[in-house]
Amino acid sequence: MKMKKIGVLLLQLGTPDSPKTSDVRKYLTEFLNDPRVIDIPWLARKILVNGIIVPLRAPKSAKIYKELWEHGNGVSPLLSHSKTVQEKLQKAFVNTNVTIELAMRYQNPSMELVLERMRLANYDKIILLPLFPQYASASSGSAIEKAMGIIKKWWVIPEISIVSQFWDNQGYIDSVVDRAKAFNLNDYDHILFSYHGLPERQVDKVYEGSDLCGEQPCETEVNEKNKFCYKATSFATTRLIANKLHLSESSYTVCFQSRLDKKWLTPFSDKVVEEMAKKGAKKLLIFSPAFVADCLETIIEIGTEYQEIFEKYGGESVQLVPSSNDHPSFISGLVELITERLA
Repeated sequence: MKMKKIGVLLLQLGTPDSPKTSDVRKYLTEFLNDPRVIDIPWLARKILVNGIIVPLRAPKSAKIYKELWEHGNGVSPLLSHSKTVQEKLQKAFVNTNVTIELAMRYQNPSMELVLERMRLANYDKIILLPLFPQYASASSGSAIEKAMGIIKKWWVIPEISIVSQFWDNQGYIDSVVDRAKAFNLNDYDHILFSYHGLPERQVDKVYEGSDLCGEQPCETEVNEKNKFCYKATSFATTRLIANKLHLSESSYTVCFQSRLDKKWLTPFSDKVVEEMAKKGAKKLLIFSPAFVADCLETIIEIGTEYQEIFEKYGGESVQLVPSSNDHPSFISGLVELITERLA
């Protein structure tokens, strides 16, 4: 029997093509105009993003991206790590009928070009694998929606399989745990698990009717009702990691970073860092499990900006635990996710 020809599309968030202001502006314009990212009426979003946020933020963000590029030896760390994951996954499927592709939700390599290449390859089956462990409409949902929006226009649509989230994947969890082994956990006054923030209204949309996230046991369990709630799966990922590291509940805090206003998931990571310093903490260890590749939010926001906040209020050292990146366990976890969908 002839083996089916399989194409796997890894999907990451995206990155500017360079730290130049023009490229950063182009990236921010595409990113922030996504209705799944800023979910407000079209006209209001256009005025807010194109008239206020992008013009004001692009020059400032360009300076930050320049610093990030320096950390990545002249390239985007997120793109570099993602390409390495693609290469290692392809090696894991060497001499098989599986081809691993990589595309970004925003900018390059673009979904349009990569999916056109996949269309011409005439796959029997395509597996979409967004590299976001915890489902969120603004990340996984947006990437899946765009991919399906492109594929739906094809005359021939092959079998499609989608990995919507993998917050409890063993390889992913083990990669984070193993990264932590480079540090003596007892040397730190407190540990933070910092996830990317989301507006409360976006997690509330997961629930039907009048049910809201705040009325669910998202801090303590994942159930049939909250299984696609970003907050619930973030806390669940933390519990899995904490259990493997034998951490007591009092030794760590789950928090959320990169907020735009007060009506976002709390507690806010930067405020927790500030509070810990004011309480006398001198050393913090911070995980950022929502990011499988180190990027601006980990290297700069946590590694640099949180260090400055911590020192300002009396702390000494903020230590970032590197993301999964191309850790062997993470690669094994992705191989498992793909293999499960090959049958």
